[in-house]
Amino acid sequence: MSSKGAVLRVVRAQRLIATLIRRHRKPFFVAVAGASVYATCTVLSSMAIRRVVDDVLKPRFEDGSVANATILGSLFLVVIIGLVRAAGVVVRRSFAGIAEWRAAGSLAGDVVQRISSQPVTWLSRKSTGDVVARLSTDTEAAVSVLAPLPFASSVVVMLAVAAVLMILTDVVMGLIALVLLPLVLLLNLLYQARVDHHYQDAQRELGNLSSAVHESFDGVTVVKAFGAEERESVRLSRVAGRLRNARIELVRLRATFEAILDALPSLGIIVLLLVGALRIESADLSVGELTSFVYLFTLIAFPLRLIGYALSELPHSQAGLDRVEELLAEPLEDQPKITVASNGVAIALGGVSVGGILTGVDLVVAPGERVAIVGPTGSGKSTLVRVLCGTLAIDDGTVELKDGGAAAVFQEPFLFAQTIRHNLTMGRRLTDEQLWSALELSKADSFVRDLAGGLETVVGERGVGLSGGQRQRLALARAVLAGRSILILDDTTSALDPTTEADIVDALMNFSPQTTFVIVASRPSTIALAERVVFLVDGKVVDTGGHLDLMARNASYRGMIEAFEVDREA
Repeated sequence: MSSKGAVLRVVRAQRLIATLIRRHRKPFFVAVAGASVYATCTVLSSMAIRRVVDDVLKPRFEDGSVANATILGSLFLVVIIGLVRAAGVVVRRSFAGIAEWRAAGSLAGDVVQRISSQPVTWLSRKSTGDVVARLSTDTEAAVSVLAPLPFASSVVVMLAVAAVLMILTDVVMGLIALVLLPLVLLLNLLYQARVDHHYQDAQRELGNLSSAVHESFDGVTVVKAFGAEERESVRLSRVAGRLRNARIELVRLRATFEAILDALPSLGIIVLLLVGALRIESADLSVGELTSFVYLFTLIAFPLRLIGYALSELPHSQAGLDRVEELLAEPLEDQPKITVASNGVAIALGGVSVGGILTGVDLVVAPGERVAIVGPTGSGKSTLVRVLCGTLAIDDGTVELKDGGAAAVFQEPFLFAQTIRHNLTMGRRLTDEQLWSALELSKADSFVRDLAGGLETVVGERGVGLSGGQRQRLALARAVLAGRSILILDDTTSALDPTTEADIVDALMNFSPQTTFVIVASRPSTIALAERVVFLVDGKVVDTGGHLDLMARNASYRGMIEAFEVDREA
């Protein structure tokens, strides 16, 4: 290990600790104070033991009697030191835990804030599993050093007080006892140097495994449909194998490290006993003083391991913090710019262009107007919907919406793995009457009433317990309950039969004359319900007008609609 590398690790460790402590100083330093009380009482307890041996036990064996006051005084001293020491332990553990989990909470809060500040386009480029790993396992790893740190720091106090006490008691024995400290510190530094990159590898592979498992569970239907269970299991096994290998190497190094730490104090006690026996024989040391040395050394042996434990957690915490800070350091991307429409319009697009998909789209929709977006596959309909919903940034042009936003229902409706009520209200306070009214509009009231739990039925992850049509109707009811003046439907009734689709769309378009509707549709019966059709081809608006007018004057539009009819009949 080069001196430059050692200095760099020390600097990184200092920065890590300072970063974590800065979040919640008070509970951390209360924990340090409790640990310092424990450390001081640990050293004082050895003095109490020396008094018991020299003033109570030895006179009792040599003289046959000891004064009751001496016995009671010695016992009182041992009990008081023990109680104060126990109080120090309680304070240290309690406030160390508070500091650790508060730091984890605030760090996770920063991650959530950063994620929520990024646009949807940023999230769409990220692996969901990796983002979840940075929010959960990485934040927990980052703060793992905080719990042992107060105890480890108090060991320094303990060693300082013990060193002074040992040297004052007997110089030779004190020097022998204290020679262990640099050996332990050197051992810890060597261990940290070797284990650092293994922790980085293990934390990275844990994120990879989280991503792979999340993706596999998300696509379980596709995996089963194509009979790819075995191939998927092999893929996950390989990722898990890399994580296992990294963890095994960590365990191997840690086991070696802890075995040596166990051996050093035991060897030290043997040396102290041998040298102490000679010092007693030469009358340079009393039996009580030797007992005090061995007792103190035994008490210090475990705290010395806490230094090692804290240092061994540093690479683990550093790996977690590095991954969290990597996400926090990503620059905030611009949110899609949507301005509030003026001049009494509901929607106004001016020269909107998006990545070669949409080119110079101009569109004006009046309040309360019913507009259908129609076009062949790949014409940019869904892209246009994402622009209107504010989930996709434009390269050029302007987007204006009344009230600055719209409620939308997409092709694949998403339901949370909670109750139907939660999926409809999204945390808002709505009455049952409002919920059933929206369900009636979307023709979902009958099947919800038939469910055993009604509105309290848990639908499962992504609404797995419901059919595609049922999920679409619940998503439509949710959009209605949003109370927005603009409602956008991106081919959201495709899982319904034509009659039900027409009934629902007609009911939605007529329940509120003030609501503006933009619907992406391919069924002629649904398109015919709109007041105006916007015909989109290759990312451009090539024509607009009533459905019958376009059928009469636009051959391309007529051919596409007829093709839709043929496809439906087939």
